[in-house]
Amino acid sequence: MKLKYQPMGEYQTNCYIVTVNGKDFIVDPGVGAASWVEQNVTNPVAILNTHGHFDHIWDNAQLKKMFNIPIVIHKSDAFFLEREQFGIPLPKSKADIEVEEGEIEIAGEKINFLHFPGHTPGSCVIDFGDFWCSGDFIFEGSIGRVDFPFSDPQAMKESLKRFKAISYDKPIYPGHGNPTTIKREQQYVNYWLKAL
Repeated sequence: MKLKYQPMGEYQTNCYIVTVNGKDFIVDPGVGAASWVEQNVTNPVAILNTHGHFDHIWDNAQLKKMFNIPIVIHKSDAFFLEREQFGIPLPKSKADIEVEEGEIEIAGEKINFLHFPGHTPGSCVIDFGDFWCSGDFIFEGSIGRVDFPFSDPQAMKESLKRFKAISYDKPIYPGHGNPTTIKREQQYVNYWLKAL
């Protein structure tokens, strides 16, 4: 398994290319990601969105057109792909696969979507086995904002409690900023529960 990533656009949203058995999964292609992705993939098989905010899905449509591969997102965030956000008209795309909690198979590879709502209704961590792509759920020393339209502070609290109870450790590659680990971020959960 290989991992490449590049911060994209004004909000420096991390776009990831995760290569599993020679198959490239594109995670959260934000503003301007398409050209970088095109230069760094050899066998793209799917576009995976951790959630539906514009800075994570901006180049969905362009990559779909380039590679004719499915767009995958949690069913509760699929609506984001087809609507203007924060007054910003974005290139609209459409989910080909709407996931729920659990494992799905794409191109013969099993990918696990862990549903951690709060930042958005369908916010997910994508568990590739060796590591997580956490989107805007968990960052290094921080969590996703819950003051946006469709955010839910109470749902985030429940997601954080679930996150705190995880017994294993893995690297976390977030939607913005530097990599971290599950155990490192679990130590801050009580702080965030009080802050919300």
